[in-house]
Amino acid sequence: MKRISAAALFTCLLLASCAPKASTAGPIGPAVSTAEQIAQGKTIFENSCGRCHKLPDPAAHTSVQWVGIMNSMAPKAKLTDEQHQWVYDYIVSVKK
Repeated sequence: MKRISAAALFTCLLLASCAPKASTAGPIGPAVSTAEQIAQGKTIFENSCGRCHKLPDPAAHTSVQWVGIMNSMAPKAKLTDEQHQWVYDYIVSVKK
């Protein structure tokens, strides 16, 4: 019985180590962008996000929800960490 448990544990550890790592597309924190960077964020949002799907309403999600959305979508849009922050800051600024 101990051998079966050990084999099962080893198999679980092996599978867990082979699983893809969670994506951390970039640091998103409090708004640190300038007005010019936020304007760039708007342009990036409209052009990069709108290229693949209808643009979501920034007010449709909380700022916390936007973190998850941005973390999953920024790599698909090939945004740099700076662009990622600018788009997030733009979205959050629109909600105010």
